[in-house]
Amino acid sequence: MRTLRTLDEFTEGYFRDHPEEVDDYLMEIFQDFAEDNDTGALLASLRVIARVRGISDMAQKTGMTRQGLQKALSGDGNPRLGNVISIMKAMGYCLVPQKLPPVNTSH
Repeated sequence: MRTLRTLDEFTEGYFRDHPEEVDDYLMEIFQDFAEDNDTGALLASLRVIARVRGISDMAQKTGMTRQGLQKALSGDGNPRLGNVISIMKAMGYCLVPQKLPPVNTSH
């Protein structure tokens, strides 16, 4: 019998095999978030990277419990900004502002 993997499992495996591509992936997911404000998609992508880095290790680095970290990054999660900053810092990143292109409101 063939075992099927979920998309998240496939993505996790890919980034375990290609850790050098995590930087570009994080840039892309935050760029997507800047355009569509899809918090669920952003959290799902961060959850994948947290699993690649190890949930227990990430929880320890953030000062959160393993369950708290998983809840913050769940589809129903609504983490505080401080938690997101801690998670990003534990991954080796920081949040920085990036100027968005002007929005053309005239038609």
